[in-house]
Amino acid sequence: MASARAAGAAVTRTRPKTRTQPAPAEPRKRQPSPRTKPRTTAPKTRSRAKARARSRGGIAWIVVGGLLLGGVVFVNVLVLQLNLRLDSATQLQTKLKAQNASLQSELAGALTSSRIQSLAHTQDGVVQADPATTRYIDLGK
Repeated sequence: MASARAAGAAVTRTRPKTRTQPAPAEPRKRQPSPRTKPRTTAPKTRSRAKARARSRGGIAWIVVGGLLLGGVVFVNVLVLQLNLRLDSATQLQTKLKAQNASLQSELAGALTSSRIQSLAHTQDGVVQADPATTRYIDLGK
């Protein structure tokens, strides 16, 4: 079967056989191996210096993590402030564009030729020239 797997051939699985013998009545007790000595004393505890060093290392990691999280919060607050400034600048830009469009419309109305002619006639007494009395000079001769 191992050679079939190594060769890459398809392996068909068969159904496991059912037990025909009854289970043992009592589980076997595990006996210590002759190579290892049985424990007679409790395991050694760490010395106080090692425990302090380990707790200091844990505290240092907590402080580093706290500083990193504080930095992330600080950056987020700065980004939010920039977004608020950008929003107010965008609102001001929209307001100014609307005001410019209004002023351009007002200027276009003020520059119409009929309005200028009526103002010239009423304020300055300017009258439009009669086309019959208009003469042209030919400069090409």
